[in-house]
Amino acid sequence: MTEMTSSPSGWRDFLAQQGARFDAESADQADVIGFGSASPAPQSLESFMAPLTTLGLIAVTGEDAASFLHGQLTNDVAQLDTGVARLAGYCSPKGRLLATFLMWRDEQAIWLQLPRALQPAIQKRLQMFVMRAKARLADASPERAMLGLVGPATANALAQWFPVLPAAPYDKIDNSHGTLIRLADAVDSPRYQWIAPVDILTTAWPELARHLSPTAGLAWRLSEIRAGVPGIVQATQEQFVPQMINFELIGGVNFKKGCYPGQEIVARSQYLGKLKRRTMLATIASSQAHAGQEVFAAADPGQPCGMVVNAEALDEGHALALVEMKLAAAEDSVHLGAADGPALHWHALPYELADPQ
Repeated sequence: MTEMTSSPSGWRDFLAQQGARFDAESADQADVIGFGSASPAPQSLESFMAPLTTLGLIAVTGEDAASFLHGQLTNDVAQLDTGVARLAGYCSPKGRLLATFLMWRDEQAIWLQLPRALQPAIQKRLQMFVMRAKARLADASPERAMLGLVGPATANALAQWFPVLPAAPYDKIDNSHGTLIRLADAVDSPRYQWIAPVDILTTAWPELARHLSPTAGLAWRLSEIRAGVPGIVQATQEQFVPQMINFELIGGVNFKKGCYPGQEIVARSQYLGKLKRRTMLATIASSQAHAGQEVFAAADPGQPCGMVVNAEALDEGHALALVEMKLAAAEDSVHLGAADGPALHWHALPYELADPQ
């Protein structure tokens, strides 16, 4: 195996050979912004594959790995089966999310996927609490490449390596070709992640490209927003308790498990009274909308009524976003940045905004 196919820089080099354009000249986690000089708009593609170069991966190993993480995260790790993946959050003692993960386990480790920009600090913070537990955390990003695959053509594209696909969202299959996880559908379109050593994905690329259009990471992030799946980024750390971003509605919180940092506050938010804040899906009349920006209701222009959780440009004039806000304000005219800023137009989420039981 050559160096080009056994390192993150090898993955980047390979993608560049396929026509990938990046948003930075250096750094292995630079985002892929397109393929070729005349790439179609990512949102116009029915079936596509997108390198997920901005995501990182933590491998947690050791005989106490599951029990250690079970005491740190919002979801059940002790009973995490090898046939499924789960969402999980990591909270401050005040119950505010520091990070959100896609989490799974296999015979080698328990894996935590999160934005690469957050990984060093989150990994260091988790490591601080290992103490006497027999658990080790390691940056697994250099060992694995990650590819998002979306659309009706994925079954044919993957058939050579995964003849049977994961049947339902968050089902998972491991074999000698890596890990394939089905994620929540977006507008009735199936979505998968294939996580594998770089040489496996570079070998598979030509066959995959016969069925799926290579495109920017933006396309995958838009599919996450359409699926109503939020993710914490640097601009939104410690801004939300899990319910404010609907995290318990999409399987990211287990209220029957034991304690974890912020657990009492998260539980109190669930069981004491009706939730007054939720995350909603919106189109914003600005392609420059980004996570962490505040939104304002026209009827109360002096104070923000919410915050953008995730946003990605749809075209030159619009963005698609998940926006956390006061439910009462959603009935008013809501705008980005100021009461007279770009307007928000609401859309239905793919799940109900249920009240706590």
